[in-house]
Amino acid sequence: QVQLVESGGGLVQAGGSLRLSCAASGGTYAMGWFRQAPGKEREVVAAISWSGGSTYYADSMKGRFTISRDNAKNTVYLQMNSLKPEDTAVYYCAARLTYYTGNYYYKANDFNYWGQGTQVTVSS
Repeated sequence: QVQLVESGGGLVQAGGSLRLSCAASGGTYAMGWFRQAPGKEREVVAAISWSGGSTYYADSMKGRFTISRDNAKNTVYLQMNSLKPEDTAVYYCAARLTYYTGNYYYKANDFNYWGQGTQVTVSS
């Protein structure tokens, strides 16, 4: 059983930055960040392979968000810059156990484990 614990959410003004962290228990897994705003479906934000060499970003996040990981700390990060009010959502970390260390996954159904979510609120 993989346990995921997110941190780093909060309230920030438009144009500001936040860094989310997701600490995971041991294992080989691809990771992803998703978000869900009120009244909207959950959407992918970014994803990363276990090796860290392959990443994926949703179009609206490209150039603003950066996903990274430190496998020595079993932690994945999401650096969010130039935040907009429309980025307001609950952000979830997700993990997929995998043998393919170079693969990333970006569909919610591809992930086996989910964190509890962390609220990000961007004020205008």
